[in-house]
Amino acid sequence: MLFFLYFKELVGKEVTVALKNDLAIRGTLHSVDQYLNIKLENTRVVEQDKYPHMLSVKNCFIRGSVVRYVL
Repeated sequence: MLFFLYFKELVGKEVTVALKNDLAIRGTLHSVDQYLNIKLENTRVVEQDKYPHMLSVKNCFIRGSVVRYVL
């Protein structure tokens, strides 16, 4: 519950979400739920040359179990 309340305070702010598959996505935090699933808007990949297929993604839903950390 502590992490959920912390992430709720970050809604509307720019965050970077690092995933367990080494992909890092930066975007505006739209929402978070009690399972720490995350919705991002205006997303961009941190290492664009490594993941060119992700360039067209603008909004995404990230399952909480694949998140390594959030900055």
